[in-house]
Amino acid sequence: MKTIKKKLILYTLLILFYSSNSFADNSYFIDFGKVLNKSKAGAQAQIDLKKRFETESSKFKKQESDLRKEESEIVEKKKIITNEEYKTKVEALRKKVADLQKNKQDSFKAIAQSRSKSKQTLLKTVNPIIKKYMEDNNIRIVLDKKSVILGDTTLEITNQIIDILNKSLISLK
Repeated sequence: MKTIKKKLILYTLLILFYSSNSFADNSYFIDFGKVLNKSKAGAQAQIDLKKRFETESSKFKKQESDLRKEESEIVEKKKIITNEEYKTKVEALRKKVADLQKNKQDSFKAIAQSRSKSKQTLLKTVNPIIKKYMEDNNIRIVLDKKSVILGDTTLEITNQIIDILNKSLISLK
């Protein structure tokens, strides 16, 4: 009875060992963050989004500065103008500030949506490339580098995928 249990355990361990070895032989990993940021299309999208963000930010900073000047002018005129006129000007200023905040929020939300859309477009393009690469190189599984705790750097296929992607997709526009 003990011999049967020992043999069963030994066979189970051998099967697990060989199956895990064959699994490991065909397992590779990819750094999707690097693909998104270092490929030509991804890098160009990042540059375009950064320019758009900086343009919007400077536009809103100028508008905020103009509103601060207007506020100080209203405060300076407080003693000269009537109370009703002062309240009207303060209300108008508050409305401008609220509009500016809403416009700023909408603008940055649109930039975030553009970033997300660009990322999804790039990932949709990368997936078939990875699938074809897997078929061509007899790879059974590709993992995201974030999920890999420790791995041999020779098993990383990020640069190969970036090279293929750069040839097939130059820009997301």
